[in-house]
Amino acid sequence: MLIHPQFNPIAIQLGPLAVRWYGLMYLAGFIAFLVLGKQRAQSQPWHGFTPEAVDDLLTWGVFGVILGGRLGQVLFYEPGYYFSHPLEIIAVWKGGMSFHGGFLGVLVAMAWWGRKHGKTFFEVADFVAPLVPLGLMAGRIGNFINGELWGRVADPSLPWAMVFPQVDNLPRHPSPLYEAAGEGLLLFVLLWWYSAKERPRAAVSGMFLIGYGVARSAAEYFREPDAGIFGHSYVISMGQWLSLPMIIVGLIFLARGRMK
Repeated sequence: MLIHPQFNPIAIQLGPLAVRWYGLMYLAGFIAFLVLGKQRAQSQPWHGFTPEAVDDLLTWGVFGVILGGRLGQVLFYEPGYYFSHPLEIIAVWKGGMSFHGGFLGVLVAMAWWGRKHGKTFFEVADFVAPLVPLGLMAGRIGNFINGELWGRVADPSLPWAMVFPQVDNLPRHPSPLYEAAGEGLLLFVLLWWYSAKERPRAAVSGMFLIGYGVARSAAEYFREPDAGIFGHSYVISMGQWLSLPMIIVGLIFLARGRMK
């Protein structure tokens, strides 16, 4: 049976300055966005983006991800804790970022950037969508390094069942790695392939919403559940509730694009 390596969350210590693995994973995601975005701008001119525009868009996106992700974690998942410890809200370096909050933050940033540069929301969203999944994968790897978001108790015969000593001595699913594979790598391959040729407006955005919503909802079945929405028994997780409208809206976007 595997045991979580209990990584030191600090990658580099320079006196009072500590560089954490979680922050480095976010940096890796931003670098992937930049590299892939410039390649996409040059190879797919129908989007009307330049490499310089990708630099500017990344700056706006960084603020959207960090502010939205942190506020989402505070409001969607742990309002009681953070309202009791308000100074912890700004401690982003310790982890605790909600994808759905970061997603909403990025939507606002894209809409603002598009308005400033004379592009519609979907022109920006369709260009950005395939650049996101590798950043999601990096973030989930950061969760695994931090030893958080551990999975449900697993069958001990499962070859990759893992004990998280900070929780208990039971074999569990390494759910952050499941999410890194599904929401990250597989979604990236799907979107990169789907967006390789020109698609109807909003179709790529719709495919992202559907792909992420399905992958996240599936991964939630292997992740240690929260108390659920109804009472104290697990019915459906917050992650699944927040992913459901993504799937529905994604189907609408995809159908709308095909009709047009």
